[in-house]
Amino acid sequence: MTNHSNHPFHLVDQSPWPLTGAIGAMITMTGLIKWFHQFNNSLMMLGIIIMILTMIQWWRDITREGTYQGLHTKFVTKGLRWGMILFIISEVFFFISFFWAFFHSSLSPTIEIGSYWPPSGIQPFNPLQIPLLNTAILLSSGVTITWSHHSLLNNNFNQTLQSLFFTILLGLYFTILQAYEYIEAPFTIADSIYGASFFMATGFHGLHVMIGTTFLITCLMRHYMYHFSSFHHFGFEAAAWYWHFVDVVWLFLYMSIYWWGS
Repeated sequence: MTNHSNHPFHLVDQSPWPLTGAIGAMITMTGLIKWFHQFNNSLMMLGIIIMILTMIQWWRDITREGTYQGLHTKFVTKGLRWGMILFIISEVFFFISFFWAFFHSSLSPTIEIGSYWPPSGIQPFNPLQIPLLNTAILLSSGVTITWSHHSLLNNNFNQTLQSLFFTILLGLYFTILQAYEYIEAPFTIADSIYGASFFMATGFHGLHVMIGTTFLITCLMRHYMYHFSSFHHFGFEAAAWYWHFVDVVWLFLYMSIYWWGS
């Protein structure tokens, strides 16, 4: 491939990773169904391994194109920015559906659940215990990722590295506390619309925290290898946008499901 062209855009080379990613997703989904019905997760683990290997190699190729080959021009970066913005907007509407289900059920509870909220027999979480701690953790992580971004803009390598590391630690801490909360939960996803809406909304948020943490770990490794500069670091910026989105969604979850809903 040659870098010489009469346009500023990047026409990507042929790649096997979309195909392997699709195969990995299909195997994971099939493995999930097998796990649910036969209590055997071996096929699901195979699919997850394929997807992880695909991500590593696909991101490696994108890193090479943007960092070493100079293919991410100003026009390409602008397209990437709009792509990330539209992706986050789609994620906003994804979570709106869960909030819609929650408020639809809680503002007008049906007779089947006792005509009041929370439904009869449901013992909700105390919003002033683990949920409040998790709120403080995510708000703190929003501060550290902003600190990291400003340090990168000011060419402060060590502070960028340290604050990004703290953000990852806070993300992992949040995930551990969320898992502990699930283990100790006095209700399940099968316990009426309350259990279903609670675990779907908080569960998908937890999944987004794990995805965001993966993005930040990737950015930490790239920063350590000097891939970012003060004017060329969209990979980091996209991960920071995503992390702020995760923070804001949690605030709405805390205020509506944990605090108001209890």
